[in-house]
Formats: sequence, structure tokens, C-alpha cells
Amino acid sequence: MTQELKNILFKVTLSVFLFANQFLFSQVKNSIKQNVVIFLVDDLGSGEVACYASKFHETPNIDALAKNGVKFTQAYSGATLCSPSRAAFLTGRSPARLHLTDWIPGQKQINRRTLTPDWKTYIDKDRLLLPEAMKQNGYSTAFFGKWHLVPRPTPIDMELDDPSKLKSISKMYDEHMPEKNGFDENYGGDHSPNQGGRFLYPKFRDFPGLAGKGTTHDCLTDILTDCAVDYLDRKKDEPFFLYMSYYTVHTPITGKPEYVKKYQKKLADNPNRDYYMKNPRKAAMIESLDESVGRIVAKLEEIGQLDNTLIIFTGDNGSQGNEFVPNFRGNKGTAYEGGVRVPLIISGPNISKGIISNEPTIAMDFYPTILESIGLETMPNEHLDGISILSALKSNAKLPKRNFYWHYPHYDETTPYSSILSGDWKLIKYLDDNSLELYNLALDPMESLNLIDSYPEKREQMVNLLNKELNSVDAQPAMPNPNFDPNKFSGGIREFRRVKGGS
Repeated sequence: MTQELKNILFKVTLSVFLFANQFLFSQVKNSIKQNVVIFLVDDLGSGEVACYASKFHETPNIDALAKNGVKFTQAYSGATLCSPSRAAFLTGRSPARLHLTDWIPGQKQINRRTLTPDWKTYIDKDRLLLPEAMKQNGYSTAFFGKWHLVPRPTPIDMELDDPSKLKSISKMYDEHMPEKNGFDENYGGDHSPNQGGRFLYPKFRDFPGLAGKGTTHDCLTDILTDCAVDYLDRKKDEPFFLYMSYYTVHTPITGKPEYVKKYQKKLADNPNRDYYMKNPRKAAMIESLDESVGRIVAKLEEIGQLDNTLIIFTGDNGSQGNEFVPNFRGNKGTAYEGGVRVPLIISGPNISKGIISNEPTIAMDFYPTILESIGLETMPNEHLDGISILSALKSNAKLPKRNFYWHYPHYDETTPYSSILSGDWKLIKYLDDNSLELYNLALDPMESLNLIDSYPEKREQMVNLLNKELNSVDAQPAMPNPNFDPNKFSGGIREFRRVKGGS
């Protein structure tokens, strides 16, 4: 064999070797499972993030997510209150279909026009929740923060005023805790019955997984983030599903003192600025939230997983309180856009950067979207009310046109209602007196002009659509109360106790 032939054979062999190695590397790389990180923020409305509408709140880390991903302008929660919206996210099903339609445990009512249906204060165990699907496919799963899906009686129901007794009673519902619903680890959920001051040390130390954590002046948001950062360090070499369900910015509005002073000064220095939201304590809470988001993103980058992680940032419902949210009417609990519209930012591998999408989407879409994004088969028999929106994330494509509906047969922030959004039109039906409101959101996003008497054909069409949707999921109706007496006290049991105590 000549030297020339030997050289040729060597080059061929080397080329084959290099190609094989490149192919194997590519196969290994492609086989690496994509991680998922969810930020679900309690009571964060669409106008409370700087990259949406707020001129007062400072959220540079959240804004950076939007620059590196897709920001949705028409993102909707599954419900206008916490428990049902969380159930919608985990199941891909509407709360009306689940019959889980109020916050847990809800509030007992006295002498109302309609009777509260026998609704569920838990998710049925025959449901395959999103974290369970992830776990079945080899993912490490961890939950941090507010769960709010454990059935429990109120102290009033049980004639108990001692939260410690209530907590002991609640132990019988361990099967509904995060650990029994697909999560390997749980830090902070379910939340303590003792709500007051829970954000500051030491109130949160009796939360699951948080015993002994924190010192004086520490806040719950930071402690949960500490736990998440530690988790990422431990799980960096395996695929993970991290569900960051912050208690903030729910009441009590309690910010770090140094941040509160910062925003007090900001107000004082700009007395004529058109700040719609100008509560320094809430601004301080949101800055702490933003810091925590930044810490987790930085940790993902440090462990080399940022480019391999799908990140979803959103809220569970509209904002709480009396602060005016720019562009929308109403807040948490109401049927108006301010109650049901939330921020939504999604970034990750193969997702467009810096895109603003006007495509309507809803919380039930997360389940199939996450499955498709990480290369798993969707489960249409599970997430019945959601669709994958991955096409809108990759190429800003149009999504199929569909109707969104909400059903709240309870009293709390409002009277019982059902509502439906179909294109630009929105109908609200109040169930205690059958009154109707009709709005064109394209022309009137503030829902200031009720068109119910101006468009009789559209009214009839929307009522029929709403009834069709509710009937299709066997939604529980709010039935008239035959014993209602308009001359007697009518309201919630908490209000009744206050009235009684003051009499």
C-alpha cells in the first residue's frame, strides 16, 4: 500500500470518526429534556408590571423576560379568584367543569337571593395533573409557595376560632397536598390558616418545608426563592419542573421597609406624575418579587440551563384592592377585564424574542403548551379546555378562534355571575337578578358603556353561546333561595359577625 493511499484511508477514517462523534453529540444534545419553570404570582394584575402599564412599579428582571420572549396582551386567568384559577392551570379544565368555582374554603352566606351550589373544595383524584404528567416522564418536580387546593372547613363552620385546632383538623386532607399530587418536594404549601403577617419572620416558619428557615427581618418571598435556588443547584443534572407560586402580592400588603421608603420618596419627588398605582408598600412587594425572578433566572444561567428552560410568568387573577389599573375596569373577583386579565410572558428554547402577541389565551392552555414544548404528546382527554399555543410562541402565529367563559355562582367580591368572551364581545349575566351587561372590548376596553339594549340580536346570540358553554360542562347553577327575606340581614358570615359584635 502506497503512502498516498494510506493518507487517503486515514483521512476517510478520520472523517467518518468525526462525523460519528458529531452525530452522537447531536443525538445526546437533542435527547436532553427541556426544563420548565413557572412563576405564578398571587393577585398580580396585568397593569402592575412595568413592561405592561405601570409607571410606578419597577420590574427590570420581569421586563427582561419579556424582551427575551413573548408578551401577551390578551392573557386570561381561568377564574377571578385564586383556588379555581390554580385548579384550571393544573388540570387544563375550566373551574365550571371541575365544579371548583370559589376560593377554598369560601365564605358562608346568610339570606342571599340565590343558594350556593354544593361545589367542590378539591380537585378530583382521578385527574392527571400537569406535575404528575411531568413526573411520569422522568422530571424532578418541586412546588414553592401558595397551593390553596386543600379542602378545609373555616373556623366559623366548625365553631372553632383557634387556628391551631383548624390546622390539626386539616391534616385529614393530606392527600390533597402538593406531595400527593405530583410534586417530589414542597416548600410553603398549603398556606397556614393564620393569615396575618405571614410574609414576615417568624409567621411563615410553620409552613410545610420552611421549619427553621429565615431569621429576623426575613420575608417569605426571599425564603421561597432561597429554597428554589438550592433546589436548582441540587437538580441541575436532571430535568426539572419548578412551580414558583408566590404568596405575594396578596394581602396583607407588607413590603421591606427600605423599599417602602424608596417608593415614598419616589412619590414625594414626582407629585404631579400620572401614577395610577401608587401604594409604596405594594410597589415594595413587587420589587421583591422582581428581585426573586432575577435570582432564579441568574441561577439557571449559572448552572447552564437557562437556554434549555421554558419560563412562564403570569398571575392567578386580577389585582386586589382599590388601586386603579390602567386600561381596565374592575379587579379581583369581578367579571370585568381587571378581574380576569393577567400578565403573561413566556420565554425559552425556540421561542421568539421581543414579540408582543395579541392572541387571546387562557390558563387552561398551559398544560398542553408545556407538554408540546418539551416534546411530549398532548393529552386532550385531560386538558379538555386548553389548547397548545406553541405556534404563537415560535412564529407569532394566529391561534384558533374560540370562546372563553367564566362561571362564579357565589357571593364575595361581587354577586354570582357567568360571563363569556366571543371575539370583541363580552356578556356578563348576574345570576341573582338575571341582569345582563354587554360590551364591545375593541371599542370600549374599559367596559364603560353597557350595550345590552342597543344590540338585541347580539344579546340573544351571546346569551345562547353562554348557555351552550355552561351546559356542555355541566356547570352548577345558582338556584333561587325560596327563603330569602329582603327585610333581614343579607351578606357573608364574616360581615354578619362584625355586625352582630357591634350591635
